[in-house]
Amino acid sequence: MPRPARRRRRWAALPLALVLAGTGCVRRPPPPPAPPPFVHEVHPVTPAELGPSWRPGCPVGAERLRLLRLGHWDFDGRAHVGELIVHEQVAAAVTTVFASLYRQRFPIRRMTPVDRYGGDDDISMAADNTSGFNCRRAVTEGPVAWSRHAYGQAVDVNPVENPYLLGGRVLPPAGAAYVDRSAYRPGMAVPDGVLVRAFAEVGWAWGGVWSDPDYQHFSTGG
Repeated sequence: MPRPARRRRRWAALPLALVLAGTGCVRRPPPPPAPPPFVHEVHPVTPAELGPSWRPGCPVGAERLRLLRLGHWDFDGRAHVGELIVHEQVAAAVTTVFASLYRQRFPIRRMTPVDRYGGDDDISMAADNTSGFNCRRAVTEGPVAWSRHAYGQAVDVNPVENPYLLGGRVLPPAGAAYVDRSAYRPGMAVPDGVLVRAFAEVGWAWGGVWSDPDYQHFSTGG
């Protein structure tokens, strides 16, 4: 009597994951790659390197300023290294702030010294550029005085997302879309938010609480 034909095993037709599961082995997808480490470098600067953002007669000498190269995330979730110029006395505190922002992936559009914009604060703000030192007067309707930026002791973050509201003006004009602060959007400075907390932890004040709110502005002197 002939033997019945053996049934062919259908392992090849099954998904690999099911085959491995049947043997007690499950192939898991590899973990996502680790993010790049936070970059933080401190360099001295010369008057020539500061370009139009510094000139003789400024309230701080070029030898007291430092160029910080700092890691940051952009609005598309990509890591970059930006540059920020500040006074040597606050270099460590500013580095601490941006290390915190990097860990929490707070987005920053771009971070470039204002000499790349001819030292023009309006052009820098319109480019949504995060900046520090700039030897200029304070933008205010009060008495003429040096800005804290002229001392290298202030930082403006994401000016479009965090405009300065002064006497009915919105600075920069593109910030008009962010005058309404009731709904949070990426890159905004809001009370008890990531950005405001990071600066508060190193003792810096926020311009967003002024009578003419300057949401982008953080400084040592309020």
